[in-house]
Order: sequence, then C-alpha cells, then structure tokens
Amino acid sequence: MENPDKQGRSEDRRTRAGTPPRGRPKRTLLPDVVYRELVDMLFSMTLPVVAMGVVVTGVGAMLALQWGDPMVIGLTAGSGIVTLLRLITLRGYRRQDPATMDLATIRRWERRYAIGNYAFAGLLGLLNARMLMFHLPVVHMITVSLVFVFGAGVVSRIAIRPRICVTSLLLAVVPTAVALGLHAFMNNNGPLHTQLFAVEALLVAGTLALCLQSVAHLYRSMVKHLTAEHDLSLLAKRDALTDLPNRLLLRERFQANLATVAQGGGRLALHCLDLDGFKPVNDVHGHPAGDALLREVARRLTAAVRADDTIARIGGDEFVVVQTGLEHDSEAEMLARRIIKQLSQPYEIDGKTIRIAASVGIALAPEQGMDLERLISCADRALYQAKRAGKGQLRFGGAEEPAAGLREVAA
Repeated sequence: MENPDKQGRSEDRRTRAGTPPRGRPKRTLLPDVVYRELVDMLFSMTLPVVAMGVVVTGVGAMLALQWGDPMVIGLTAGSGIVTLLRLITLRGYRRQDPATMDLATIRRWERRYAIGNYAFAGLLGLLNARMLMFHLPVVHMITVSLVFVFGAGVVSRIAIRPRICVTSLLLAVVPTAVALGLHAFMNNNGPLHTQLFAVEALLVAGTLALCLQSVAHLYRSMVKHLTAEHDLSLLAKRDALTDLPNRLLLRERFQANLATVAQGGGRLALHCLDLDGFKPVNDVHGHPAGDALLREVARRLTAAVRADDTIARIGGDEFVVVQTGLEHDSEAEMLARRIIKQLSQPYEIDGKTIRIAASVGIALAPEQGMDLERLISCADRALYQAKRAGKGQLRFGGAEEPAAGLREVAA
C-alpha cells in the first residue's frame, strides 16, 4: 500500500493519455488523480447510454418488423445486446470502490467501456447505412437524426476521453456519410435527388469535423479545470514548508483510519512530537536555517514510519504521526523510540552541524477515545510531561485522566 504521506507526490505522477489524430489534443501526461476522475465520469452517465440504446433498438425493431430484412434484424438485435452489456458494465463498475482501485484496474474498466462504445457506434453506423439503401424519406430523416443525436451525446459525455470519443464518432458517422453519398447516385426520379443527398453527405462529414474540434476544446478545458482543482486541493491540505499534510488533511486521513478501527481492524496510536532545542536554532542560525532543519525533520520522519502511517505538521516545530494497524502498545513505543533516535542525529545545515532532540507523547485509540482533537489533547499532555522529564523522552497518555494516568517510559 502506498505511503499516505507520499500521496501528494504520487497523485502528481502522470498517466499517459492516448495519442489522438490530427485535430484532437496532443499526447499528454495526466496526474493520476485527474485520470481517475475522468474515467469515473465515464461511468456516471447511465441514462444517456440506456436512452440511446432503447431508441436505436426500437427504431430498428420497427423497421425489421416492417421489412423483414435479415441485416436490419441482426443489427437491431446486436444493438439491444450491446446496450444490455454496456449497462451491466456500468453497474459492475459502480459496485466497486473506485477509490481503492489501482491504475491497472482503472485502465481495464476504461477499456471495457471503450469496447462497448465502439461496438454500439459500429452497429449504429451499419444500421444507418443499411436503412439508407431504401428510398424512404422518413427513414432517411431518422437515420440522420440518430447519428446527430449520437454524435452530440458522445461529444458532451466522453470528450473527456478523446480516443474513445473520436473513434466512436468515426464508427457511427463515416458509414452514414458514405451511405448518403452512395444513395445520391441511386436511381430516383425525384428532383435534385443526387444533389441534395450529396449535400447532406457533405453536411454530415462537415459536422463530424466540427465535432472533432469540439472534442479537442472540451478535453483541454476539462483537464485544465481538474488539474487546477487538484493542485489547489493539495495546496489547501499540505504544509507549504515541508510538503507534509496539514491539520485538514490529517483529519481526513484520521477519519479513514478510524473507519478501519471501528470495523475491528486493530487500533491506532497518535504521536505528538516536539523538537527539543529548536528555538535556539532560529535565534543563533536564523530562520532560513530553521526552515531547512524542519524540512530535514520531515524527510527523516517520512523515512521512519511505515507505508500506512500519516505524518502531519500542525504548527511550528510540532508534528503528529498517526500509526495504524496497532496490535500492542509496544509497537507504538518502538516507533516513538525510532523517531527520537532518527531526529536526534546531527544535522548538516549550510555547512554547520546542528543538534536537537525530540520528545513524544502518545495517545491510543480506542482506549483514549475516537475523536482526533481528544487524542491530540491527550497526546499533547503526555508530551508536556515527557518534556518536563528532559530531552528525548516519550510518555503514554492515560485513558480517563491524562495527567494522572501518564505512563513514564524512558527513551
């Protein structure tokens, strides 16, 4: 499992988007979190998929009953089956928890969605082409209407995944435009028959070109919006100096951990730690040196904890570590000792050797409560007692009356 405190960086990892043809967005790299959201959007639009499938299948069924044409019957049946399979795919995705899926699984679901879209678009294109082989003006109007409605729906719904969108458009529109062009040269005594059908074929082809332009614009706009939203979210939830989670993100992670504890998934320990001797660093060496020291502390803390643990800077030289999957109190003590040892090693800052220490106060959940502020308060009181005992000490908070129930542990 990925280290939650590295998620800010991992969320900025890039997923390579597909290479669209000319007129579509260039190959780009998406932040993983943006890619996940784009794929999730694909599966959030069930009604348009069902509605289009019902309309196409219904129209095809009426014409199949009227004409008895085997090709129309087969294409109509295929449209109905594909619509049902697409609905099953949409529901299957929604039964999963997208937040827990890895990127490989997300890509597999996207491919399933794409295959369903391609199949339906291809069947629609072939059905339109077949219907245009008959001299029935109302049917011709329906075919053109179907392809326009499908095109508008695809562009508005899935321009966010341009490869899927453009491929689907081509599969549906190209056979329709070609069939209109061929129909223009079929024997018919109607006035301007050839000319008008040729114009209609050109209009459909021209509309396809405009749709490709719209796909490019909508995709760029959506990616820019989601990326900016993601970046702002990270800025709001992370400490600017150390890039560690701040109190807001700490609360989110804590609530997620707490849900696991509530379901019987073990216990957790909340460590409040404070740097001993940090103030003199600022006074003697200046605030830039103090900032550099805090960044190095953050790096050492990240290296000291496990992948599932969370580190946050909540102010000044105060940090919180949420340790998950706890089975014994000794595990919390071992982590606290490791933190104290790591942070007490000499620091080389701007060519100068700086020495500090760390004190740790520990609160346990559910023993000391299930509320973040209560646990921080309990751990903070234990930290106060640890600091009174000297540098590099750790203390456990008590269950009911922290001041009276503190357990002294020499570090």
